[in-house]
Amino acid sequence: MKKIALLTSLLTMMLIITSCNINDTDYNDYTPPAPPTGIKVLNGDNRVDIYWNKNRESDVAGYNVYYNYTYEGRYTLIGSTSGTHFTDLYAENGVKYYYAVAAYDYNGNESELSYDVIYSTPRPEGFNQSIFDYRRFPNKAGFTFNDYSVVPYDDNATDFFFEIYQGTPYLVVYDDTDIQDMGLTNDIYDIPYAPVSGWNPDKEEIAKIGHTYVIWTWNNHFAKIRVKNITNDRVVFDWAFQKVPGEYQLKPVGKGNGQRELRRTKLAR
Repeated sequence: MKKIALLTSLLTMMLIITSCNINDTDYNDYTPPAPPTGIKVLNGDNRVDIYWNKNRESDVAGYNVYYNYTYEGRYTLIGSTSGTHFTDLYAENGVKYYYAVAAYDYNGNESELSYDVIYSTPRPEGFNQSIFDYRRFPNKAGFTFNDYSVVPYDDNATDFFFEIYQGTPYLVVYDDTDIQDMGLTNDIYDIPYAPVSGWNPDKEEIAKIGHTYVIWTWNNHFAKIRVKNITNDRVVFDWAFQKVPGEYQLKPVGKGNGQRELRRTKLAR
């Protein structure tokens, strides 16, 4: 009888302990994750790709991505993802957007907005464009960023033209425009900003396959072209053009400001 009574007492105590654990209000998680870090953006044509580091918390369920037209102020939710990449397919060329990311866990706790100062200005781009040697094909030797088209080398709208002189290929601009060879690159996205100095006073650069060249147009726009192929009569290139006058960003990259900003808030959903 003593053993039965002891066993009954133990079972009763276990049920009480279990009941207390189930009803313990401290069991619920009210702690939000840390704000995501390492936010970066990649400019595109009417799109912006946003990347960030994965949070270390094991209970992170996903991330909310926000935007605003200024760094400060209320940010609007544009989408969510369980990964560390999001594409804003509704971004418009020539419009500057500031982005922020917040992490949320399985209990619905959402972090503060990321602290990195991140913005992007989408711009048009094109691929596998050809222009020809101006001596042999003068009407197809120039290119204009006005409407992204091939024009005669001496057209008033021409931003640069192609020349082969004594077997050497050149990219040439006029006196009211500047050009600079930025060196060997992997693709058109490798050059993030236009330079502030170092423009070639000769108004021409030797065209080299794999090199990207930045052009500062007469009407204060920046563009970049990457040479993909050169033949005995033409050059093939990819290009990107910043529609905002004076905007040096050709492919913005993220840069953390190292401090918490309290003037940014999420727009109520």
